[in-house]
Amino acid sequence: MKFLIISGMSGAGKTRAADVLEDMDYYCVDNMPAALLPKLAEFCMGMGGRYEKVALVTDIRDKDGVDAIFQSLDQLWSLGCNYQILFMEADLPTIVNRYKESRRPHPLQAETGSLEAAVNLESRRLDRLRTNADFVIDTSNLTLGMLQSEIYKRFMGDAAKRMLDVTVMSFGFKYGIPLEADMVLDARFLPNPYYVEALREKTGMDREVYDFVFQNDTSKEFLKHLNRLIAFLLPQYVEEGKSSFTVAVGCTGGRHRSVAVARALAETIRTLGHGAELVNRDIEK
Repeated sequence: MKFLIISGMSGAGKTRAADVLEDMDYYCVDNMPAALLPKLAEFCMGMGGRYEKVALVTDIRDKDGVDAIFQSLDQLWSLGCNYQILFMEADLPTIVNRYKESRRPHPLQAETGSLEAAVNLESRRLDRLRTNADFVIDTSNLTLGMLQSEIYKRFMGDAAKRMLDVTVMSFGFKYGIPLEADMVLDARFLPNPYYVEALREKTGMDREVYDFVFQNDTSKEFLKHLNRLIAFLLPQYVEEGKSSFTVAVGCTGGRHRSVAVARALAETIRTLGHGAELVNRDIEK
């Protein structure tokens, strides 16, 4: 079992780190009282492999402070739990600005009287924990996408390749554009099978309709450019920090052209290594 303890400076991004790890199939618990760490570890270890990756966030908010964390760490070793510590930090100006933007008080601010003094006090109290950490990430100049990349690299290795979960949705403009769409494509300029009597009752999932839509040079050129665009965009969205993406392809009724294009696009996305779910929203209307 992988047992990861996330700690560090308040405002340095511990919860964000936990969110990323959750996307990596870690079971995550935020704001975990230090005294409960051994109890949860013992429970997870006794579940027969049900919890293979666990990440817990604990920090200075614990009323017993850092001493409680180290007491729990000693108990974890006694249980045979081979834990690791991820320590999150940021420089003083960054943390002060984050607290000013969030308009929330620092956990130690009531004790010190000022935000800057609270951050400095927390840094001193956590110094021993930082020294014992297996991983230290400074988020001062990291975007969310950069933080994701850093965590993937630390916990999945340099060879880890992040992928998007892509939904390719066909729809009919007459029924409205899908609200969840990140990108909308209009396929109404392509040859329309609706006007071919033998194809009218079929859909873009039928071979005859699919072949009809892509029979001319314009359709083929469109698909070629679309495939190149998607191949360029998806890695950019991954780098930005997206984990899911919805591209909606529309035609008039959502049964023929949009379905055929969405079907072809989903196949391309899968060949690029990303997950692609094909959803034909209006195909039965």
